[in-house]
Amino acid sequence: MELSFCVVNTNGGPLLARCLDAIERTAPADVDFEVLVLDNASDDGSAEIVRRRRGVRLIELERRSGKAANDSTLLQAARGRFCLLLNEDAELCDGAPQALLQALWHDPSAGCAGAQLLAPDGTPQACAWRLPTLGTALAAAFFVHRIATVESRGATTRDVGWMQSSALLVRREAAARIGWFDPDFFVYSDETDFQKRLHDAGWRVLYVPQARAIHHEQLATDRAAAERRITEFHRGRDRYMRKHHTRAVALATRVLTAWSYAVRALAAVALPGRDPQRFLLHASRALVPGRGDGLREAAARFNESR
Repeated sequence: MELSFCVVNTNGGPLLARCLDAIERTAPADVDFEVLVLDNASDDGSAEIVRRRRGVRLIELERRSGKAANDSTLLQAARGRFCLLLNEDAELCDGAPQALLQALWHDPSAGCAGAQLLAPDGTPQACAWRLPTLGTALAAAFFVHRIATVESRGATTRDVGWMQSSALLVRREAAARIGWFDPDFFVYSDETDFQKRLHDAGWRVLYVPQARAIHHEQLATDRAAAERRITEFHRGRDRYMRKHHTRAVALATRVLTAWSYAVRALAAVALPGRDPQRFLLHASRALVPGRGDGLREAAARFNESR
C-alpha cells in the first residue's frame, strides 16, 4: 500500500462528507491507496456517513480523545508508506495528493510535506512557520511576526520549520522512528512538536505550494467554546516551549505573548469590529496557561456523560 488517507472527525457531519468526496475526486489513479476515518465519539451521526461509504475503513471511538492521540492511532493503523493526515474540514483540490507524494518521492530525507491551505473564498492562508523560539516570540511582541515567522511563501517547494496538519503527508517510517505524535498535547502545537522532533531526528519538512486544500475552519459558535479553544491554544504553545526550551525561555515567551495581545486589546477599543475582551482573554491565558477550562476538560465532561 502506497498511500493512506487518514481523516480525524469530531462532529464534522457535512464537512466530513465534503472531505471524503474530495478524496474520491483527487486520489491518484495509478497509486494503491486506502481511506481511514477516525470518528472521535461524534454524536451527530458522522459515523453513519462513513458507514455508507464503500471502501472506507472506520475507527469508531467510544470516548473522545485529543488530536495528537487520534493522529497516532491513524498512523499506526494505516498500511500505506505515506499517510495524508486530514482534518474533516479540509477539502483537497485537484492534484494535491499527487503533488505531495511527488515531493516525498523525490526527497527521501523529507519526513513530511504540507499543502497550501486556502480560505473558502480561495485566499491563501498562512500555513507554514518557523519553529517557535524566543526570537519568534520577540517578533510577535514587535508585531513583525508575519514577516519574520511565516514561511508559506513562493511558488516552489521549500524547507520550513513546521506545517499546519490540516493536510499533511507524513512518511510513516519517519513517524514511527520518532514515536508518533505526543499525546500530552491534546490539540494545538501537537503538529509543531511532531515536526520539531522530525527535524531533531534529521528529517526535513517541506512546504508544497502546488498542493492545495480548502480549509473550512470550524470556528466556535459560542463564547464558552471560543474560550476553551483559546485556553487550549496557549496551553499547547506553553507545553511546546517548556519541552523544547529552557524554563527561562518559556517564561519569557509567555510574557512577550501576553504583552502582544494586551496591546491588541487596547487597540481594539478604538477599532470597529474588534473584540477587546477576546484579546484580553488571549493575554491572560498566554501569561497563565494553566488557568481555565480547555478542550481537554470539555472532552472529559463529554466522556463522563456517555
